[in-house]
Amino acid sequence: MNARFDCFITGTDTDVGKTLVSAALLHTLTQQGVRCAGMKPVAAGATLRDGTWRNNDAESLAAAASVKLPPDLVTPFLLRTPASPHIAASIDNLTIDAASIAAAYRKICAQTDAVVVEGVGGFRVPLAQHYDTADMAVQFGLPIVLVVGVRLGCLNHALLTAESITARGLKLAGWVANTLDTTMPYFVENVSTLKAMLSAPLIGVIPHLPDVSAASAASHLDFSCLPGWPGKQS
Repeated sequence: MNARFDCFITGTDTDVGKTLVSAALLHTLTQQGVRCAGMKPVAAGATLRDGTWRNNDAESLAAAASVKLPPDLVTPFLLRTPASPHIAASIDNLTIDAASIAAAYRKICAQTDAVVVEGVGGFRVPLAQHYDTADMAVQFGLPIVLVVGVRLGCLNHALLTAESITARGLKLAGWVANTLDTTMPYFVENVSTLKAMLSAPLIGVIPHLPDVSAASAASHLDFSCLPGWPGKQS
């Protein structure tokens, strides 16, 4: 039986590159011949295309995966309104619950050797009255990859997120620096500061990409530092 490789991708905020890094990770696994799939348990913001509600992030994960799954398994809670999930769920008259997410994850695991789970927004985003994305990460209990959107304020956001991850008893397994502001002064110094202060290895720095794709992002990342990486000697 093949050893599993699963991880949870979170970010310092929304729109910092979680989907890009998740897709890059799936692309790399696919290139290595691993049976892999992505999962975005909750997605807020959908458009109606060809009679079906679709979310761009979930579709990016599906496109990079080697195992093709039904969309409602990849994203058990696809919300139409681009807002905080607990608000979007209320508009759709839905309640996001942990049990449904866990059931979908088990079904995906049964068909794969690797699952990349992408969170929604940052690490502490409300999903329901007593359930947020940090609770969801604890529910999975997977090693965490933190995507840091490198722009003004990223040091505070990254360090607070890392502290919150550790406080929840989770392992910060690695982090990615994603360039959001190409004109940011002292970019290298900011990344160097985080390398010194975060207790996890830097997976890589994604520069500004003229062609934004899973493959182009993957070319700047080395995921082999992550625990349980396929082919890695223990």
